[in-house]
Amino acid sequence: MHAIAFNEFGGPEVLRTVEVDTPEPVDAQVRIAVRAAGVNPADWKIRSGALVFGEPSFPQFPGAEAAGVVDAVGPLATGVAVGDEVIAWTRGGYAEYAVVTDYAPKPAGLAWADAAALPVAVGTAAKVLALLEPKPGETLLVNGASGAVGSIAAQLAREAGATVIGTASAANQDLVAALGAIPTTHGDGLADRVRALAPGGVDAVFDAAGHGALPAAIELRGGTERIVTIADGAAAELGVTFSSAPGPRSPELLAHVAERVAAGAFRLPGPARTFPLARAGAAQRESEHGRGPGKVVLLVGAE
Repeated sequence: MHAIAFNEFGGPEVLRTVEVDTPEPVDAQVRIAVRAAGVNPADWKIRSGALVFGEPSFPQFPGAEAAGVVDAVGPLATGVAVGDEVIAWTRGGYAEYAVVTDYAPKPAGLAWADAAALPVAVGTAAKVLALLEPKPGETLLVNGASGAVGSIAAQLAREAGATVIGTASAANQDLVAALGAIPTTHGDGLADRVRALAPGGVDAVFDAAGHGALPAAIELRGGTERIVTIADGAAAELGVTFSSAPGPRSPELLAHVAERVAAGAFRLPGPARTFPLARAGAAQRESEHGRGPGKVVLLVGAE
């Protein structure tokens, strides 16, 4: 099968299409014929060498999420059959086939590219919300509410009964409002704008974007309690919790969010920006430098 791999750290040009054996599922795994694979910031950070886990070895095969059709089932797998359409967390998802352990059904009305955009965002959002524990009636500030993770976090928090104030660029204010959040812009004067929207203060802050928003978050909270960032490297020096590890893999929550998106009750921040598998380098470049609100996704079999 064809897969994307790299044999050294570097720019997008180190990504190559290679021919490897098609993997076989064992135990409770299933194999999927990949239809779409999500591209995440961690992918290009790992490829560049900026994010290294342990002693590096090569080749490495990127791709942490995908959607596809089950085409083989391990001997211990239950409740799933060949032909089922699923959304999954993967290792090496930039490929024609992947074996997966953690997966959820893909609703029939959900496009492949939209499905593949969900697992990492759902897991990351759920992990941070578990740390912040927003409760009904509380106010949560989400910095970067128009992004993949921020938009899911805002909607899950709203579903749990919290009021959400979401920051985004001026161009994305309507998008944030459509999530059910109260929109405002990021940048200078953020604390004053949030105070005007929430005179009673904010109970927690989820920084999903960086942009130097942590000092404003600390000012609003009167300290560092119940502030978590996934994006600002200044967290340690400011005494703020930085959440970098992958979020929990909850097939039940993934299925719930997927169903909500398919039904129109949840929304994604924008249409996926899609690339064929062979252009994985261009897709990662877009993920690193692009400015569109939608997730970058590889379509397998696309020209």
